Amino acid sequence: MYKNRRRFALISINVVAAVIFTVIAVSVAPQTKINDYRTYSNLFPMCVTAVLFGILMFASISIFQNTRERIEKKAMQTGATEYMTNFIDRLRFCYSLDDFYRAIYEILELEADCSVFYLDRTTNYTLYNSPGKLTVGEMGGRSNMMETLIANFREEWPNGVYYFNDECGLVTKEKDGRGFLIVSNGEHLYVFCRYMYLFDTEIYPKLFEEFARFQNRSRIISSLSEISELSREWAQLAVTQQSFLPPELPQVERVSFAAYFRPLINVSGDYYTVLPIDEKKTFIMLGDVSGKGMAAALVMGLVMNTVKIREDKEDLVGALRAVDAAIKSMHLQDKYTVLFMGVIDTEKMRIRYINASMSDPIIVTKSPEGYRIKPLSSNCSIVGIIPLDDDIAVAEQRLFSGDLILMASDGVSEVMNEDKVELGDTTLYTDTIKASASKTPQEFVDDIASLVMSYNADTRLHDDVTMLVAKIGGSR
Repeated sequence: MYKNRRRFALISINVVAAVIFTVIAVSVAPQTKINDYRTYSNLFPMCVTAVLFGILMFASISIFQNTRERIEKKAMQTGATEYMTNFIDRLRFCYSLDDFYRAIYEILELEADCSVFYLDRTTNYTLYNSPGKLTVGEMGGRSNMMETLIANFREEWPNGVYYFNDECGLVTKEKDGRGFLIVSNGEHLYVFCRYMYLFDTEIYPKLFEEFARFQNRSRIISSLSEISELSREWAQLAVTQQSFLPPELPQVERVSFAAYFRPLINVSGDYYTVLPIDEKKTFIMLGDVSGKGMAAALVMGLVMNTVKIREDKEDLVGALRAVDAAIKSMHLQDKYTVLFMGVIDTEKMRIRYINASMSDPIIVTKSPEGYRIKPLSSNCSIVGIIPLDDDIAVAEQRLFSGDLILMASDGVSEVMNEDKVELGDTTLYTDTIKASASKTPQEFVDDIASLVMSYNADTRLHDDVTMLVAKIGGSR
């Protein structure tokens, strides 16, 4: 075993070093001749001996280190122990329970022919149970196995690694075990294996340590209060979220688009998309998930993906119900979204839409008196947390060439100045919208974004700022 081999190597190297040191020391001493006992000094042999001792110590340590690494590699990466070493290496890159379950299946079950039972002992909730008959057999039904394990290994069992036999009773020697148990932070991981006696015992503390690290990682990632400390993960999540948003807005006949997206932090709950249906019809959507951080970003990605994969994007009611069901399936309790989704039809010159509690979507249209603003009023409740109405209405508005459709998150209209007055409550906001309505969508977006920043007096924003603009009859 690894520990015995390592101990033997250390003793052997020390013995050899001691012998060499003794031989050299004895050989050096006679070379110093005493011509005059009054001038004789021990300085030279002492210096030689000290130098030799240092060289031998350095050589012994280096040789032992190299030997230890070779012994460890041979012990941990060969034979049956290699399965557990591979599992530990895989565990280092597990960040979620799904990653962990996949590692169990691909390594412990398929490669090592083990069976695994993973239990949250505080609630007696089964987190993972290997399919099919247990490798150790003779355990009866699964319910009987679980009852036996719960009876034999109490909730308050101390953290550590334990061994059990065919009857799931505790044994003290690993060579007598038919499986082992890892207890960590109230969770019990049972691994059933017929050939435990072939495992090097040094693998168990390594496995326990890496399992505990995985638990800590997965809890940190799932905890919104702690994940902000992991800046690299935030950055990766922000990149992932950006991939859900369209990198470029599509070219559509008789409609031109522009967008603006500025998250408050690395990740955001705001989202938008433009999806052409055919040459005449285009699906548009902008929304805002409640809250901030990772959970809001996850819901944002779920909404975008749910809409993107739907074949019939003209069915706005169906799309809205699909989004509602997807959010509710996550069981996040306090997460919901407000959103605006619509279909622009340039042949019939109309927009059909559902406004699920978005406060700001408008049409800016030209009239003899100048530009005027027509609100696209809310006709549906928030999505993802309360039951939707049985009869969801799809509203409709006529469109004219030159009309501009503005969809914006509340980070635009609710930005405040030094006097705590919201931008959306000022004539400055509506005047800027009307003054910029004749411009291209990109110029319009730039004007509104500049207004938001200047109105906020260049201080820190308090919400995400997102806009999507469509102009009818324009060209990019």
